Amino acid sequence: MADLRTAVLVGGNRIPFGRVVGRYASATNLDLLTAAIDGLVARYGLAGRRLGEVAAGAVLKHSRDFNLTREAVLSSALSAATPAYDVQQACATSLTAAIQLSNRIRVGQFDVAIAGGVDSASDSPIAVNDRLRKKLLTLHAAKTPLDKVKTLASVRPGDLVPEIPRAAEPRTGLNMGQHQALTTARWGITRQAQDELAAASHHNLARAWSEGFFDDLVTPYLGLTTDQPLRPDTSVQKLAALRPVFGDGPDATMTAGNSTPLSDGAAVVLLAEQGWAREHNLPVLARIVDAETAAVDYLTGAEGLLMAPAYATARLLSRTGLSLQDFDYYEIHEAFASTVLCTLAAWESDDYCRETLGLPGALGPIDRAKLNVNGSSLAAGHPFAATGARILASLGKLLAAKGPGSRGLISVCAAGGQGVVAIVEAS
Repeated sequence: MADLRTAVLVGGNRIPFGRVVGRYASATNLDLLTAAIDGLVARYGLAGRRLGEVAAGAVLKHSRDFNLTREAVLSSALSAATPAYDVQQACATSLTAAIQLSNRIRVGQFDVAIAGGVDSASDSPIAVNDRLRKKLLTLHAAKTPLDKVKTLASVRPGDLVPEIPRAAEPRTGLNMGQHQALTTARWGITRQAQDELAAASHHNLARAWSEGFFDDLVTPYLGLTTDQPLRPDTSVQKLAALRPVFGDGPDATMTAGNSTPLSDGAAVVLLAEQGWAREHNLPVLARIVDAETAAVDYLTGAEGLLMAPAYATARLLSRTGLSLQDFDYYEIHEAFASTVLCTLAAWESDDYCRETLGLPGALGPIDRAKLNVNGSSLAAGHPFAATGARILASLGKLLAAKGPGSRGLISVCAAGGQGVVAIVEAS
């Protein structure tokens, strides 16, 4: 096999993230993903070009969207000869897609690709329940008018109640917030700490918007020019007034303010072989140095649903020989404020790192001034599959501005007890 090539991040694009049933209420996943791709295509002069591949996905997806990414490519200004396919790893979808495509560029399978993700909580599929589904199939197979009438007569009012999508784990029946509430209590994360992190996320994102940081990372869509969930005027005091929505009893600490809001949006990144990018006069921001995926057994309650990134980080650092302090920026997905704080606490715990992660000792603390410096999901919103690409594009720009050799760590938790982490370095 030939020597591995260098795959680089050229840039990214997303549309402003919207509130559920907000400005994008009538837009579909296909609409949102196409808009994000077209913004990227326009920014980097890719109209009519055949790329190696486009890989993207959605968590909440209608059956009509079985070939969502390919349909988005066909709807975009890219060449129709560009292959495309769906991937899905819950909230880590677009980061996973970027890692996979980067690796394929490195081994020489193609020179340029797009990774991304989209989700619309406003466009969530609403399905018939299983009883009605079976009766409709029986109706479809009926041979005679009498058989059809008998089947229709068997339908009861309860059969007509639709199945509404829930962000619940199939094996436990608990939604992500309920699972995180258990982990939050186990680690003793305070309400004050959660509200402080949430307020900082909003303030950091508001500052980044006002300074023009997102001018070459976001294209307006359907009248939105900034992230709709953003609340620049929020404060710890205002957040403290909200009632808990996850957890039980007087000790519950998780509110709508320190939990990620349901959102609509799409994000994509452009990846290329380094020489190809320079030959085409495209920016070279950074490269994905390495990545690790982990999964935990949350079913027994021995580990929290969203703690897998702690395991993945330990393995990744061990493999690369880096310490947790060897980074200029840390991007930890804010599924909930307490998810970030539990991860930090795990890294700092000597007992946890020794007994659970199998390390000689604690990974140690990080410099909080380097964490989510331009805000994250609590403020921007979290269209599930789009979050990884949003983070990767923003981090790449930060690293490029800081200079060659600067390094960032991305950590994204995902449903099913999974987590993906990646090391990104400026080229």
